Amino acid sequence: MMNRLRFFRNKKGQATTEVVLLFPLFVIFILFIIKVAGLLILNQKMNIAASYAARRFSLQSHETTFYAKTWDKRYLVPKTEEKIKEYLGMKNQGMKKFLNLRDFKLQVDPSNTWTKITLIAYMNPIRIRFLCNYNKDRVCGRDSNCLRGYAVICETGGQIKIVRHAGHNERPAPYERPNV
Repeated sequence: MMNRLRFFRNKKGQATTEVVLLFPLFVIFILFIIKVAGLLILNQKMNIAASYAARRFSLQSHETTFYAKTWDKRYLVPKTEEKIKEYLGMKNQGMKKFLNLRDFKLQVDPSNTWTKITLIAYMNPIRIRFLCNYNKDRVCGRDSNCLRGYAVICETGGQIKIVRHAGHNERPAPYERPNV
């Protein structure tokens, strides 16, 4: 048994040239996976923020036009947008750079039955260098999905748009004793 262990100890280790040549490829691959995971994280955070905004508008918005045009527009929309920006990481420069965030917009469109809440996050292009070095016409040909993906990764960036619908405030009215 001991002779076998000595046999393994005397052998040289892995060739360093293989490690040196493959290490940069592994690093590039890991960075690519991290960037894609960042997009998935942003999409998930946007869905959670949209649910939060829909619930908040469902509970705190007003049905009367006076309050809907004053309090809802001046207070509820900006405060909700501020909370969502903080949650998405727009105020943290490291998170903003990691998720490639450029801008964020919250749109509220009240109607008679539903309030349509739209969250739009605008992103900078990811610019993964080894993907953006090639001509998009040679890479994609005429595939429209490929051209759109190339534009998001290398040229213009993209946007993530989430739409939620919130019902009106349907809390029961407090009980009032009838006058006899």
